[in-house]
Amino acid sequence: MRTAYKCRAYPSAEQAAVLNRTFGCVRLVWNMTLGQRRQRFLTKGIRTSYRETDNALTEWKRTEGLAFLSEVSSVPLQQTLRHQHTAFQNFFAQRAQYPRFKSRMGRQSAHYTRSAFRMRDGLLTLAKNATPLKFVWSFNDIDVVELDPTMVVISRDPDGRWYATFAVDTDAPVSAEPTGRSIGVDLGLSDFLVTSDGERIANPRHLAVKARNIARYQRRMARCQRGSSNRRKAKAKVARAHRKVRNARQDFLHRSTTRLVRSADVIVIEDLNIRGMVRNRHLARAISDVSWGEFRRQLEYKCSRTGRALVVIDRWFPSSKLCSTCGHRLTQLSLSSRHWTCPSCRTRHDRDINAAKNILAAGQAVARGDSGDACGADVRRKGSPLPQSAAKQEARVVGEVK
Repeated sequence: MRTAYKCRAYPSAEQAAVLNRTFGCVRLVWNMTLGQRRQRFLTKGIRTSYRETDNALTEWKRTEGLAFLSEVSSVPLQQTLRHQHTAFQNFFAQRAQYPRFKSRMGRQSAHYTRSAFRMRDGLLTLAKNATPLKFVWSFNDIDVVELDPTMVVISRDPDGRWYATFAVDTDAPVSAEPTGRSIGVDLGLSDFLVTSDGERIANPRHLAVKARNIARYQRRMARCQRGSSNRRKAKAKVARAHRKVRNARQDFLHRSTTRLVRSADVIVIEDLNIRGMVRNRHLARAISDVSWGEFRRQLEYKCSRTGRALVVIDRWFPSSKLCSTCGHRLTQLSLSSRHWTCPSCRTRHDRDINAAKNILAAGQAVARGDSGDACGADVRRKGSPLPQSAAKQEARVVGEVK
């Protein structure tokens, strides 16, 4: 299993100059390679292999106009070719969008493999640098002296902060102690999540809280002349404001996912169509701010590490319209209805808690491998239409049930 440790880095003026040149060369190689790939495919309909891009990079270094590519380490340049090749493989497999050109205004990074850095006694020395790079190690349970990274990523954010990320191959962690609990999670906007036990976690709305300050900084930047020092300083303030929002969101998501993984053996969530939901221009900003996709990603890898089971049920499962007591399904339920009474058993339901209970029941049925009555599948209930069959839910389990 591969683990990454990210910490702050503080390069000297000489090291920063070398790294900035490396960032520029990495960006240039990526953009030139992407442009030639695109032109060749549009004119001739031929895809470009990694070996062809590697040969092209060698030829560029021999030309007079691009001879400066030899002044930086060749490893980050080779790595950016590998990353672009992987990006196109994901694109043709319909797992990602078409690769885009890199801008000097965004986050800059360079990947160094074992042949391009030296890690001895907790000191990191990169290729083309004579002195070790200063960084602050903030992981008390890991001894940096014994660290043996397979890759080091040096990055610089738009606000000017530098980071060093160490990728380390580690043994599979020990599974967490079983809790004997299963939990269903219903995600939303008013409440970030509601569990089947009735617990609610409010949506912190990180971007909405800072939106006024960000807008003020952006107006100040817009009044500055392009290319001036004042505009560069104003742009750094905007980037710092966005960084605070991003860090607060990440901290909230990590705390929430870690708490869920520690509290239950089986966690059940819905497969949300986030890409389709953000097309709603009235809710796009709120849905993007809540970061459901990142929440699921963190749950998946944390459940895999701790031996928990993450069950993802089908997005079309009627969790909100289904009565968790008797299984009756409503024909219609508006989004504004936060409470409703079952016409069959007269049970008063909270919309979110009821949905979480149904999600848990459906996930338990899938984890057991039967359809049963838990999710109201293939069982005649009052109301029309009938609940969807559990066999058609196409739920999948991430991790192992311990």
